[in-house]
Amino acid sequence: MKGELVPDRLAVIGGTGLQVVAGFEPETSHTLETPFGAPSGAIEEGTVAGGRCLFLARHGVPHRIAPHRINYRANLWALRQLGADAVLAVNAVGAINPGMAPGQLVVPDQLVDYTWGREHTFYGGAKASAELAELEHVEFTEPYDAGLRQRLVDCAAALGLELSRSATYAATQGPRLETAAEIRRLGNDGCDVVGMTGMPEAALARELGLPYASLCIVVNAAPGLGDEPITLEAMGEVLEAGSAQVARLLQALLN
Repeated sequence: MKGELVPDRLAVIGGTGLQVVAGFEPETSHTLETPFGAPSGAIEEGTVAGGRCLFLARHGVPHRIAPHRINYRANLWALRQLGADAVLAVNAVGAINPGMAPGQLVVPDQLVDYTWGREHTFYGGAKASAELAELEHVEFTEPYDAGLRQRLVDCAAALGLELSRSATYAATQGPRLETAAEIRRLGNDGCDVVGMTGMPEAALARELGLPYASLCIVVNAAPGLGDEPITLEAMGEVLEAGSAQVARLLQALLN
C-alpha cells in the first residue's frame, strides 16, 4: 500500500533489543567513514517484505556503545550518504505516564532534551561540510515528521496493534537509569516516556532535512513508579515481544 507518506529508501535505527529486524533480508553491508568519524557499525541494506530499507544498530553489534558515546552525527550522515530519504528510530523507553504499560507501542509527538555534552549539531567547527558552513537555526517546534508519524499510526490501526500516538519523550543522559526523584521531575515537566537516545538524533535528522519519527517500546514503568524492581531479564522479555510487533509494523509501513 505505497503512498506519498512511504519513503522510497527508509532507514531504520534499531535501539536496545533491536539489533536485527525480523523479516529483514540483507543484501549489502556498508562500512564507511564520514566527516564526523565512523557510525555505530556496518549499515545493512536489504528488503523487508519486498520494501527496501537500510538498517543500523544504534548501540553497535554486539550492544556495546553507551547512549552518550554514540556518534549520532556519523550515523545520520552515513544514512543520508547511502540515500536514505526518511528515518524511523526504534527506542526502548520507560513509562512515566501511568496509562502506558510494558509492551505498549508509542509514537511520540514531542520531546524534552535533558542530555548534555553530546555533539548535537552539524553546524560549525572544523568538521562542518561546505553545505553546512553557514549557520542555520532549524525550525524544531514539531520535532517529529507528521507524515511519517501518521503512516505509523495508520499501519498500526490496520494491523490491530495498540499504539499511543501522542506522548512527550524525555531524553536523559544515561547510561544509568534515573532516580525516583528525577522521574517525578520529568513527570512534572509533562513527559510521558523516558529514554536515552532520542536526542540529538532527532535534531540532527532535521538539520539534514530527513523526515524522522520515533517508534518507542515501553519496557518497564520508570524508576519509582512500578511495583517490581527493574531487571535486564524482564526488560529483555518485553523487548522480544515488542520487537515482533515492530517487525509487523515495519512490513506494513514499507508496503
